[in-house]
Amino acid sequence: MSDPRPEKPVEPTPLEHTPVAPSTAATLVAEGFGTFLLVLGVISTALFAAGFGEGTEAANKGVGFLGVSLAVGLTVVAGAYAFGPISGGHFNPAVTLGLAAAGRFPWAKTLGYIIAQVIGGAIATTLIVLVGLFGPEGWLSTAQDGGFASNGYDSLSPGGFGIGGAIVVEILFTALFVIVILGVTHPTRGNPAFAGLVIGLTLTLIHLATIPVDNTSVNPARSIATAIYGGGEALAQLWVFIVFPIVGALIAGFAYRALFDGTRRS
Repeated sequence: MSDPRPEKPVEPTPLEHTPVAPSTAATLVAEGFGTFLLVLGVISTALFAAGFGEGTEAANKGVGFLGVSLAVGLTVVAGAYAFGPISGGHFNPAVTLGLAAAGRFPWAKTLGYIIAQVIGGAIATTLIVLVGLFGPEGWLSTAQDGGFASNGYDSLSPGGFGIGGAIVVEILFTALFVIVILGVTHPTRGNPAFAGLVIGLTLTLIHLATIPVDNTSVNPARSIATAIYGGGEALAQLWVFIVFPIVGALIAGFAYRALFDGTRRS
């Protein structure tokens, strides 16, 4: 005969919980913070440390292009592991759109991510300006007259490259960057444990190769953040560093989906 008493519900132990996805607000804040970290680290290194001591006996103290390249890689690694579990760790409008093109991210969420990224980058350069206000006499005006580490071609290119070089570099290297991201984060073939490190090292390599051409964008949020304080010429050239990284990312996203996401029939 069965027991007529109702069964008591099983209470979960204190360590048991149901995983809950981050809220939309949390993901947007994480994207903003991650982009803030990226831009703050890279542009601070470029403006405060890359040319430190130029024209003096202390010229060898500057970190140069190598230091800036390492700074961007390190900030991406830090951001990926700190904020990636919350938002996916895009920190770049081109990456967001490239992932959407590859079917890895909802198109409906791209606008919110892009707005958060642009705001995070702009706050970072604004705080760098605040630091510059307390710098040596003339430091801030000199930094702004020099373009404030903005991306650019012709007179704003560190190596004197023209607009054609900037366009090719931004399409090509943004596409390669997105392809690496898609590969290392693939749901079945990727290696999530090392994804942040691989992505950071790839971005370091990209900067080592392309800083002399156009100061390396591959990230419209970074380009917008510096152009705000870089003067009229930087703002006039900004469209190149919004349009062509996005073109490269979209090409990579659609191409990866077509070329690498196919499955073999059994």
